[in-house]
Amino acid sequence: MTAAVLTGQGHAFPPARDQKTVWDGFFAARSPGNPVAETLFLHCGIETRHVVVDPMEEDVSDWGTGRRMERYAVEARSLGRDAVAAALADAGLSPGDVGLFAVVSCTGYLTPGLDILISDDLGMPASVQRLIVGHMGCYAAVPGLAAVSDYVRAHGRPAVMLCVELTSLHVQPAESAGDIEQLVAHALFADAATAVVVEPDAATGLELLDTAASTAPGSAPLMTWAVTDHGFRMGLSPKVPDVLSVHVGGAVGDLLKPHGLDASEVDRWAVHPGGPRIVDVVEDRLRLGTGRLDVSRDVLRDNGNCSSGTVMLVLDQVRRAGVAPGESLVAMAFGPGLTLTTALMRQR
Repeated sequence: MTAAVLTGQGHAFPPARDQKTVWDGFFAARSPGNPVAETLFLHCGIETRHVVVDPMEEDVSDWGTGRRMERYAVEARSLGRDAVAAALADAGLSPGDVGLFAVVSCTGYLTPGLDILISDDLGMPASVQRLIVGHMGCYAAVPGLAAVSDYVRAHGRPAVMLCVELTSLHVQPAESAGDIEQLVAHALFADAATAVVVEPDAATGLELLDTAASTAPGSAPLMTWAVTDHGFRMGLSPKVPDVLSVHVGGAVGDLLKPHGLDASEVDRWAVHPGGPRIVDVVEDRLRLGTGRLDVSRDVLRDNGNCSSGTVMLVLDQVRRAGVAPGESLVAMAFGPGLTLTTALMRQR
């Protein structure tokens, strides 16, 4: 069988803002005299974030969804184009080599979509196949990677997956300021575009061996992402880490058992840092030991939770730190459902 091998990655970020500066300059006024709110915002594991909309310079909280989507079309196109170009350069390919271009996003809609606009901007062939993976949330990069890898195996041509998320466009109206779920969402989420290149039978790179998914029964209300008249509104229960703690061991086992592995035998981990408690839960339940998920914590600290692209940012840092030939790697992400998605890779 043709192997699907990840050979390149690239990212693009809007300007960075300091977490405390954002609190002091905007969100503190929405929760006056609320020490719980301040603690939540300033102790969520984030020091800096990247945003296309700086709330201290441009308050979009009263914008309608249509206006937000107009802004998404401009910003996502620019960032996505830069991320894809960087990923192709990292892989040593040109836009003309691409057979499939997939775009993953849950923070905006437009038609013609980013798959059309960015492929045209970069000069991909008119015959390039295109795919949109929409509104799946933070776990979407893994099924997106599975889809492009299936294409590579079936057609023997390179594919590109782009994750582009602009959560800063979805600051909610001031009347929701006292909603703790909204405050946590505003504290955690940030913006980024990240792209990966997958090639057939490449001599070096991370070969995708398998993917798996598991949805916790009865957990759908715990994490939601609803389209409203004022952008997209996050619902985020504090029970999420506890539910994940029950299911993460089984989800990883479902991925590894067919390959004769267990968690103790995995060499590298790229875990989506949905928040600091999420990382702690995974580390504890899988008995990974101190330091195995430090890259996840670093990405959260420096970038915030960038939804679908975050696990790809972690994966890139793990790659660039060095994965020896033959070593195994598990990528893992979580999102609405509650859904856990996992991918098993091996360095060639």
